[in-house]
Amino acid sequence: MLEISASYVDSLAPNAAAIKNGQGLVKKKSFVQLNRSEEGELLFGQCSGSGKSNYECSVDFIIPEKPTFRCTCPSRQFPCKHGLGLLYAYTDGLSFEVAPIPEDIISKREKAEKRVENKAQKENSDEPPKPKKVNKTALKKKIASQLEGLDVLEKLILSLIRSGLGTIDSKMLKAIQEHVKQLGNYYLSGAQIELRRFALLLAGGRDREASYTYAAEQLTRLHAFIKKGRAYLLSKLDDPELALDHTSTIEEWLGHAWQLTELKEFGLVTEQAELLQLAFYSYDDDARQEFVDVGYWLEAASGEIHRTVQYRPRKAAKHMREDDSFFEVAQVPYLYKYPGDMNARVRFEEMLPRAVTAADLANVSSKANGSYAEAVKTVKNQLKNPLSDKSPVMLLHAARVGTTESGQFALIDAAGGQLVLEDISALPQGTVSLLPYLHNSQLKDCCVLVMFEHRMDQGRLVAQPLTIIKGEAITRLLY
Repeated sequence: MLEISASYVDSLAPNAAAIKNGQGLVKKKSFVQLNRSEEGELLFGQCSGSGKSNYECSVDFIIPEKPTFRCTCPSRQFPCKHGLGLLYAYTDGLSFEVAPIPEDIISKREKAEKRVENKAQKENSDEPPKPKKVNKTALKKKIASQLEGLDVLEKLILSLIRSGLGTIDSKMLKAIQEHVKQLGNYYLSGAQIELRRFALLLAGGRDREASYTYAAEQLTRLHAFIKKGRAYLLSKLDDPELALDHTSTIEEWLGHAWQLTELKEFGLVTEQAELLQLAFYSYDDDARQEFVDVGYWLEAASGEIHRTVQYRPRKAAKHMREDDSFFEVAQVPYLYKYPGDMNARVRFEEMLPRAVTAADLANVSSKANGSYAEAVKTVKNQLKNPLSDKSPVMLLHAARVGTTESGQFALIDAAGGQLVLEDISALPQGTVSLLPYLHNSQLKDCCVLVMFEHRMDQGRLVAQPLTIIKGEAITRLLY
């Protein structure tokens, strides 16, 4: 018998509106027919709509980790509200009558099975995979263009460093924006985003003095990219057969979009992984000109904190699936990991949910770092690399969440070490102000997921709490 929860159905929806519309169909009793297969792996039915005839919809769980939605409605949204409504009707306990599987679904299943078989045969074949053909002429042309772009960017950065941030006026900002546009012509999308981020820090309406610290850090970041990017591109120019660099983020900075086949080829895949999401938030990134959905997940076996990242360009956002909070354990057949250091980006195409158990939460506690001195050392090592993620996330154990002599909230470890808690600029909203609303029992012998930030102007490291785990309760402060 199929076992799914409403929160799992929510996770399949492309956006909040689709959730509301799908649930609305159930409330309005729009489904005129609800059926299931004898084995229970297929749900199908008919739903009244604006057309002359009812829409025929189905959700096929023959591959439990990757349900297949089908519907005769004209909606471009996937899955549509009718498929989601079918699942909400099931989770709400409505009666589904057992019926034979429709012929068209049987036919589509057979075609899908054949595609899977052909793919498996290719993967299991004794023949070595054909090497990917590289158009050396086109590659050299692209690298030459990228090197030219780095030269243009370097002249701008050195000019800004010599003149000083205080001399940047509206005329100079306009020149920087022109350079942002130019970088798109040099195949340097990563640098283009970061240069736009620098310009936004000094744009009108902002407190210039407060922005100078972050702007200086951004210049350092861009200068480091120019140096490392040029060295890497020159080595690739000498050897066009050179493999992609899967040990650092330099490829992404140079505009490469990693494919799952490439990650698998480099062994950056874990089979049968279990993930528990500990935090999730969305924000509008002006530098990327995209909406970004970010989730932080604990991998049960390794204890590593990974992050999922979904980019939704503003112009196409309404047509794209929007990620959301997930409150169950995700059982993932293949977990793909992108190159990076702490909190490496991960991706999975298929997932089977299960309820969170006491054992899962006990495992969370066992993976938390109890030494703040060790945690700070790890974070500082990460921040030494200018191209690494500037806001690493860690799961820490706290003997208690208390206050310092100056009245600031702080995590206190078993040895008496303290980590000051403050809201940071990298997150879209603050959470420290919510701590007084938590019961004292939740703030003792607990685990806290925090995001770090280095305050360059103050020379200190601070952290913002994202989630507090105590016993069998997970309290998300960021949502």
